[in-house]
Amino acid sequence: MKNLFSKIALVVFASTLLTSCMATHAGYITNSAALNSANFEYVSNNIGGVEQVTYILGIGGMAKETLVANAKMNMLRKNKLSSNQALSNVSVNFKTQYTLGLIVTVTCTVTADIVEFK
Repeated sequence: MKNLFSKIALVVFASTLLTSCMATHAGYITNSAALNSANFEYVSNNIGGVEQVTYILGIGGMAKETLVANAKMNMLRKNKLSSNQALSNVSVNFKTQYTLGLIVTVTCTVTADIVEFK
């Protein structure tokens, strides 16, 4: 009987351990360039940058503002802006993944369009 209880406890513990992951998503769109007249054209659509941080037991990583700044910097590093160009339709998305209740991974993705004013 004790052996059966041990096996059942092990199965319950293992299934709890393997299924104790979840993820949440959040995001927002910010105003950037004023596109209220027809004096611009799209140069690039849907460019993006990503930054990720991992917290173990709540320790480590950086603040959300720093994540957004680094993701935007990564985006602009790959897509340099020229004169008369600006970012428009900027969106910031967060994916927070919880693993075993001990490890939290936050991924920040910043996407935008590049417009050039005439």
